[in-house]
Amino acid sequence: MINKIKYSSLKFIIYFLVGASLHACNTVVNKEVVSQDTYLKDICVDLVEVWPNNKTINLVFHGHSVPTGFFETPQVNTLKAYPFKVLVGLKKKFPNAVINIITTSKGGENSEEGAKRFSNEVLNHHPDVLFIDYALNDMGIGLEKANAAWQEMVSKALRENIKVILLTPTPDQNINILEPDNELEKHQKQIIRIAKENGVGLIDSYNVFKKKVVNGDSLAAYMSYINHPNENGHELVADEILKYFNCNQAGLTP
Repeated sequence: MINKIKYSSLKFIIYFLVGASLHACNTVVNKEVVSQDTYLKDICVDLVEVWPNNKTINLVFHGHSVPTGFFETPQVNTLKAYPFKVLVGLKKKFPNAVINIITTSKGGENSEEGAKRFSNEVLNHHPDVLFIDYALNDMGIGLEKANAAWQEMVSKALRENIKVILLTPTPDQNINILEPDNELEKHQKQIIRIAKENGVGLIDSYNVFKKKVVNGDSLAAYMSYINHPNENGHELVADEILKYFNCNQAGLTP
């Protein structure tokens, strides 16, 4: 009799734990990406301030060759890459703001390698907003290792109260962007999930380029190399990032 009671109790505990786990999983899946209009509201407050009340805003871009500015390797067009296009766009909107664009990205690097130097070479810059862009090179290490590295970097940044924005991959012309569930799209979906799980920002670069192709544009028109965007391609990414700095939507006027 006692054994039956113990067995019943054990079954109840197992069912409870499984049910709780499934509920937790569903809760994560059903989360939405944070609002572009409000996620950087606190940053907007600082951007609209004027001297002597303003402060330096550090935007840090961590990733591989694309944010670094590689076009047709080995050419590096730093000022035509999306981090500095973001700076140009922000200075038009916030002429009194002091903004640092800091690129900690490295050509050829994947997220595992980027995570190893994250504390010493990224957090030391005290980012106000951190952008992470590694998916192109993460195809070489696979989804599981990439997930662990991205989660580690996001967690460390959030512990420092840093605003984080994740970027899905820009195209690789060796991969058919219209092929469902291709290898690059799997990384895109994983990054979207990570953004939702952690309540951080998302730039879905992959989807922006995919829409261009669906609408009849040639992908080559936005590429300078097999897997490096040209200036037009970088402009697409920068335009998406600038949407997060819409301070009018946050109730502020530059």
